[in-house]
Amino acid sequence: MSALTPDVDKDPKEEEEEKEEEEGGCLNPTVVKMSQIVMPCHCNPRQELSVGQLLKWMDSTACLSAERHAGSPCVTASMDDIHFEHTISVGQVVNIRAKVNRAFNTSMEVGIHVSCEDLYLDQHWRVCHAYATFVTQRTKAGKKVMLKPLPPCTHTEHLEYSLAAERRRVRMLHDDIIRDLLASRAVEPGGSVVEKAVSAVKTRVESVELVLPPHANHQVNTFGGQIMAWMVNVATIAASRLCQAHPTLRGIDMFKFRGPSQVGDRLLLSAIVNNAFKNSMEVGVRAEAYQAEGPNRHINSAFMIFEVLDKDGKPCLLPRIRPEPVRRFEEAIARKKIRLDRKYIISRQQAEVPLSVPWDPTNQVYLSYNNVSALKMLAAHHSWRLSSEKDQVQLYTVEHPAMLSFRVEAEVDVPAHRAFTLLSELSTRHQWDPHYKECELIRRVDADDFLYRVVTPPNGGAVGSPTSPPRGEGVLQDFILLASKRKPCASGDPYVIALRSVTLPTHPPMEGFSRGEVLCAGFTILETSDNKALISYYNQASAELLLPLISTDMAGLSSSFYHTFCSCRQYLTQHRLPSHGELEQDLSSLQRTVSSESQSSESETERLTGTFTRTHL
Repeated sequence: MSALTPDVDKDPKEEEEEKEEEEGGCLNPTVVKMSQIVMPCHCNPRQELSVGQLLKWMDSTACLSAERHAGSPCVTASMDDIHFEHTISVGQVVNIRAKVNRAFNTSMEVGIHVSCEDLYLDQHWRVCHAYATFVTQRTKAGKKVMLKPLPPCTHTEHLEYSLAAERRRVRMLHDDIIRDLLASRAVEPGGSVVEKAVSAVKTRVESVELVLPPHANHQVNTFGGQIMAWMVNVATIAASRLCQAHPTLRGIDMFKFRGPSQVGDRLLLSAIVNNAFKNSMEVGVRAEAYQAEGPNRHINSAFMIFEVLDKDGKPCLLPRIRPEPVRRFEEAIARKKIRLDRKYIISRQQAEVPLSVPWDPTNQVYLSYNNVSALKMLAAHHSWRLSSEKDQVQLYTVEHPAMLSFRVEAEVDVPAHRAFTLLSELSTRHQWDPHYKECELIRRVDADDFLYRVVTPPNGGAVGSPTSPPRGEGVLQDFILLASKRKPCASGDPYVIALRSVTLPTHPPMEGFSRGEVLCAGFTILETSDNKALISYYNQASAELLLPLISTDMAGLSSSFYHTFCSCRQYLTQHRLPSHGELEQDLSSLQRTVSSESQSSESETERLTGTFTRTHL
């Protein structure tokens, strides 16, 4: 988080969304905007906007957006990770824009854009971007309020709508990732602790707040944004006790509200520095509510990352800390690993090298998210240009910086679900794709994600986007691929089969093979009329291949894509009807899936709504 004014005129993502809405004449009915001028009463001792105050404004805006769609009271269930890119000073204007990206059964995802405006310099820049999950409260009769669908309108909304399902998947697995990481003993304490280390106990802070009517929302519950602001306050005190300076809140890990609080509750807020790294520290905060009589109710926990910045806005070296107890120290290391995984996998650009990320069970969910979202973002690109068409097979291209992407598309007389079943089985792809000589299943990660080793024949073309050095004559090329398949979440969604390269310690490059890498490749399969499917194959070529493709063999490449796709279409048509054995297997799989999804849906609904609604029945 830099205290210096950035040289950015406008948040590009927000500007693009607003432009699309204006040109398309389609305004999302859930859009809510809030603008606040930063006053001294909103600021910390450095005259910068308090993050607690900003969270209150963000939560208010997002809640209004959620309730505009639901038509009923809503509460904050969780907030995804937030990274604050810049500080905001007195006199500047905070612009917050929130809208519902997607509504599920009883929960919805709200996207929040926060930007800052300097009225005197006529500059705009992005501060942060967050996703919040809101749930509807039950009616007085105890019935659940089922949300109506929110069909996307603009190009950007279609993409956010599609990716919301992937983000929901990550949220549901977040706690399991932490638990598995600690159970696997993959986290080791961060070296020996020096003698002059500060005891973690010295950073402990406890504070009690009485919930008064001004702290309640329009539903007479304690305002979620107010709870977050109080939590930021005690976390800042704990961080200050370690660094003996004014710390800057850099980010907040994903957190969930576990239960409600009402006017008259006492909120016990406790904070402690869990671990101090070289330039950052993690502070754990816990909020409990209680009445004058009765047990404490755990309503929220959060983990906040602080830095201390020098006069140039650079992070300073922090004192070491003596862990007390060790458990919190190790858990902080685990969370830091996950933050680094998320930053490296999800935030990195597709063209960054190396393309392959080391795979392990703890980063699987983020690799899978990146795999599917990259393909969906490529499919949603609005600059596709038709390059050739033959026998109703279209080849489209789109140029990116240092990359060239291809899309081969045609309608096939095969049901979409059947095409999805056939194409997602990579072990049979050699039957129609000459680029696949061998395909070995290395590991079945779960029902939707698989690890494969694919071998391509000499001079047989590329599986995806090879970036390894040119092969010698007769040299085989192999790939270690993560294959992620997704079924539609709702009507109009496509089936998705996404491929990307990963590295595995158990499968290093082998002598006699040239190891290649895949940027982004895969299929989208969309159900059309008359029980047919529109199949689109995507392939992204990296900088090493870009110039030769354009200058020497673009026509040959088009022909190769065309013949491979025709072979694929023929294979699908021949296997249009499943065999008797496949039918029995599909029926058994369907029964397990329905049972699992039913239990998962009930469990999620209770998790999100039960704790908020028991006091209202």
